[in-house]
Amino acid sequence: MSNFEPNAVIRGFQLTIVGTVRALTNPELFKYEHFRQAALAIAIGIVIQLIIQIPILSVRFSIYLVSWVINLEQAVWDDKLLNGLEFMSRSVLQVPFLLMTLMRYVTPTLDEIFMESIQWVDTTYTQKHKTEDPNKLRSMYYPNLVQYSPKGGSSASRPIPEAIKSFFNRYAKKIGMMLGIYLLSMVAVVGRFVMPAASFYTFRNHVGSGPAAAIFGAGLFLPKRYIVMFLHTYFASRSLMRELLEPYFWRIKFTPEQKRRWFRDREGVLFGFAFAFTVILRIPYLGVLMYGVAEASTAYLVTKITDPPPTPSASADFAESQVTWKNKHDFLRLSLDNLDKLNVDADERDSDGPNSPGKKFT
Repeated sequence: MSNFEPNAVIRGFQLTIVGTVRALTNPELFKYEHFRQAALAIAIGIVIQLIIQIPILSVRFSIYLVSWVINLEQAVWDDKLLNGLEFMSRSVLQVPFLLMTLMRYVTPTLDEIFMESIQWVDTTYTQKHKTEDPNKLRSMYYPNLVQYSPKGGSSASRPIPEAIKSFFNRYAKKIGMMLGIYLLSMVAVVGRFVMPAASFYTFRNHVGSGPAAAIFGAGLFLPKRYIVMFLHTYFASRSLMRELLEPYFWRIKFTPEQKRRWFRDREGVLFGFAFAFTVILRIPYLGVLMYGVAEASTAYLVTKITDPPPTPSASADFAESQVTWKNKHDFLRLSLDNLDKLNVDADERDSDGPNSPGKKFT
């Protein structure tokens, strides 16, 4: 559980709160086109929800007609069927979540929000420490990061149509897996073990066999609805975090293997950070607006779990140096009001080389 320890998840949730507060203090945030386009996204979302409701209303009307012929007062199958359709439309199909994540490929405003927020984080950090020795402050993120092309990283090297196709492939696989598990759970006798077994398999490699076994045991007693919601929230949080970090990976060139190790070393904090936003983004209408705030908050997160980037000309080994989160355990031990106590000695940084930030806690 070294990467998914409870302390890391809690610290990720704390960063969600602090990052959101920092983002909302930025007067430039709500000037972006994203929040005007959100109104259109809300309208599209309403249409999509109405389309999803058509088969549900059709089934409801069919049951109503059947009730004229057959007495359904003592039957329970009709209620289970309708409740299952409603639940799948809300929790399994994830249509609102799909709509919000696709916005990244339609408009560049989310990338602009991320970069503006990186600059705002640097500005607020400088203001908070204006009475301290400038040589003892950490390096700024924005001046060098803005020099990187947003099309230079591994995540943006593919054409937009190919990137969208890849996104739909990932989405279809996740939906297919969730739908398959849900249908198998309805099979007599073995169905009650499907959800707990899926939970155990999913979490064993991330939190260890002991906690995964505890989740499996809980799944045998909890209603199936809660296990589905739990699995969906977990996978949705992972997907959301990857989408929110795309502006960073568009600029910093990681290989797929480096990117996988980067996420693995930070997965506890990333899950804690994304979990709260995943819940909020499921709120009808409000979720679309909050996606921009989530992107802005991610800029603050990046400054806590990565080193300030060097200039593009000195970035040859930078990605590999970021795979391991060097000061993870020190950062997790900080109190909430000391999250900015991660300073950099400029002389020590220069002596270590351009790719060795020389971080220290004070």
